[in-house]
Amino acid sequence: MDDAGTADNRAHEPAGQGLDLAPFQGVRYVPERVGSLSAVTSPPYDVVVRPDGLLHLESADPYNIVRLILPQATSPTARTELAADTLGRWLSEGILAPDAEPGLYVYEQSQGDMLQRGVIGALRLSEAEEGVVLPHEDVMPPVVADRAALMRATAANLEPLLLTYRSENEAAGTAKPTAAAVIERTVLRTPLLATTTEDGFHHRLWAVTDPAEVTEIRTDLARHQALIADGHHRWATYLRLRTEHRSPSPWDYGLVLLVDTARYPLRVRAIHRLLHRLPVPKALMALDGLFRVRTVEGPLTRALERLGEAAAEGNAFVLAGDGGFHLVDRPAPDLLAGTVPQDRPRAWRTLDATVLHSTLLDHVWHIPDTPDQIAYIHDTAATVAKAERDGGTAVLLHPVREEVVRDLARQGVTMPRKSTSFGPKPATGLVLRSLAG
Repeated sequence: MDDAGTADNRAHEPAGQGLDLAPFQGVRYVPERVGSLSAVTSPPYDVVVRPDGLLHLESADPYNIVRLILPQATSPTARTELAADTLGRWLSEGILAPDAEPGLYVYEQSQGDMLQRGVIGALRLSEAEEGVVLPHEDVMPPVVADRAALMRATAANLEPLLLTYRSENEAAGTAKPTAAAVIERTVLRTPLLATTTEDGFHHRLWAVTDPAEVTEIRTDLARHQALIADGHHRWATYLRLRTEHRSPSPWDYGLVLLVDTARYPLRVRAIHRLLHRLPVPKALMALDGLFRVRTVEGPLTRALERLGEAAAEGNAFVLAGDGGFHLVDRPAPDLLAGTVPQDRPRAWRTLDATVLHSTLLDHVWHIPDTPDQIAYIHDTAATVAKAERDGGTAVLLHPVREEVVRDLARQGVTMPRKSTSFGPKPATGLVLRSLAG
């Protein structure tokens, strides 16, 4: 089914050492076979809040994509086998079907005055030291192993990663072909699909199959490098699985969405921590004399405003879970000097995520970064609600600016994992990529 990595594709490979985005034969839901496209989509696997969000998605439609990206069974092996069996059944029953011909896909998301457009394709894989795709966060090997087992069993890329690049300012009057020009022409056509998900986002998808337009996109992208905005574990999974297959093969490529943030800036949000086994009173007691701690007024929006004000002056966090909000800032300088590694750039040493992990989690609270101890949750209100329900501590962070992330990535410096949440993220389930055959 896949065009990337085949001999037929090599004649169209762009020159240059930048991004190599290849067309592929997308696998999509057959609209007539499902209740609605919105009911079968899902956020990315690591954004789904479990178990509440998982159960909600499973009940939305029997064919919701969450049954593939987060299959539920009694063991890891059973889970991956279930996903593979489910994908095979949906293909044989015509719930999912491949498109007639390979192409690149223009994808648009909008909500209110927010508009994001990009191109989905199969990107040739590269190591970080090649400088083509830049990671900015560390990954956890168990998560990579879990995603690899799922991808290996299904022989499919089930959801695209979100990558960003920045186009140059073209001189007036130039006629250089660009991906942006193809995107803007394409969105004037009738889309393959259009749906609105329950979060209020409108989604539209088009196929670009004309060889000239495909070449126009690929030639432009070959001049650029990309930053991984969302999907570090899946990118690491792609790289691991590539080593298991003889090249050339479809496994030399991975499914991505590329967004030009010079034209469509992404929103950068924080990813919060839920400390399962640390009650708020105990967390606060351990901070005595090490940080300034103040109780601030709610509601949550007001507490986050106070967090933003404090973060403008230095490291700051809000702890919640006991019904209140506690602003933690102004760490003791000697505490930071003794706990934060000094062999990294200052921009890394002063990150809130660095101080949280190196100082608070490792040194003050002595909490290992394991799933039974820490959950990473994107939704702020959900983090607080779960902490209050479970008796744990929600640690709320302020977002990092995109330019800080990109500058560190260009230096080859990775941030602590789950330091940022770029968005909006592509909906999972609109287009899949098969690696079988």
